[in-house]
Amino acid sequence: MKLFVGLDVSKATLDACFLSRADDSNVILLQKSVANSDTGARKIKEQILKFHEELEFTKIVIGMEATGQYSMHPSLFFSNDPDLQLLNAQTIVENPRVIHRFSKVWTEEKNDKLDAQLIAEFLSTGKYSDAQPREEKFVALLRLTRSRYQLIRQLTEAQQHYVENLYYKCNTLTTELDEENISTSVFSSTMIQLMAGDTDIADLRSMKVADLAAMLQSFGRGRFKDPIQLAKAIRKSVNDSYRLGKVAQDSIDINISVQMRVIRALQQEIKTVEKAIENIMETIDIAQSLLSIPGIGPVYAAGIIAEIGQIERFDHESKLAKYAGLYWPKHQSGQFQKENTAMSKSGNRYLRYYLVQAANSVRRYIPEYKDYYDKKYNEVPKTQHKRALVLTARKLVRLVFALLSNHQLYIARSEAIES
Repeated sequence: MKLFVGLDVSKATLDACFLSRADDSNVILLQKSVANSDTGARKIKEQILKFHEELEFTKIVIGMEATGQYSMHPSLFFSNDPDLQLLNAQTIVENPRVIHRFSKVWTEEKNDKLDAQLIAEFLSTGKYSDAQPREEKFVALLRLTRSRYQLIRQLTEAQQHYVENLYYKCNTLTTELDEENISTSVFSSTMIQLMAGDTDIADLRSMKVADLAAMLQSFGRGRFKDPIQLAKAIRKSVNDSYRLGKVAQDSIDINISVQMRVIRALQQEIKTVEKAIENIMETIDIAQSLLSIPGIGPVYAAGIIAEIGQIERFDHESKLAKYAGLYWPKHQSGQFQKENTAMSKSGNRYLRYYLVQAANSVRRYIPEYKDYYDKKYNEVPKTQHKRALVLTARKLVRLVFALLSNHQLYIARSEAIES
């Protein structure tokens, strides 16, 4: 006799259905609702132990849908409980789409009590995936890598606001720096101090080139090879830019200062999160497989590992690519086959982000990936970088899948041939 416990998880409650299976027939032993809390989970556990003492199950499976933050606590509770581990109880976290497809076969109705029963019925079929809850360190890693993702998005937005306000203050600055082929970024400490400091545009217009060059060298601690060229570019841009009235100029200066403080704060918080990620990565053995790839450091490796979880969930690299949303659905009708199809973005956006970022780094270190990127870049006249980078990320999926599946380290093709 087997016991299947279906849990419908919401923010406040855990609706449980206890279903026993013997001789190919299912019997509902009990349905109950408890709070989604440690106390509520313990009540379900006690009921499982009570039923097992009476019926002596040969197998116990506890299953729930993956509902993000709501399912995290109960999945960890049941998978890590020592009493349930002694019974070899298995905790499953299933893709909600799989449960949804199964439910359509049985009923169009929906409520929490019925959902718990459907999950238990699904578990009894034995067709559930072996999606075990993440270990605690992987949960911690997931929270950190997703926090970093959000911080990066906020940083990008703050930088866009800064550049927008900088345009209002000196609308030809970025163009002038590009035309003079000056590598100094508008986000460099020198440019920030110049544009967000005490020196206003009127002072820059009246300042001699030599004096401005000396100021730039002071701000940059003498690192500029040609401060005169930079000073001339800045002088030209401030002279060519539109003049604003004092009220408007003061408001722009305030906005620039605010955005720079936001940018610096976000950059510091990102460093803090990345340091915490690196500390956890030192405790994860499989991390070495990805860290062995030139161009992939602890942060990108952590983002990929945290989102993939157990690589055994995917029996082919194409399924991993589909999970990340790095695939192109086919459009075919009769004899017609559409040649150009848009990439699906229905997958895990966090995994897609870290794979794309990692691919952008890897192509700078591995000739094979550089050549592939260049080839795809030159195939089209528009959105060349974006398209080539996404396709390079799709190629990287194959390598990631192979290394994680085989627990191997990366070996360059030339080294593999020599060996």
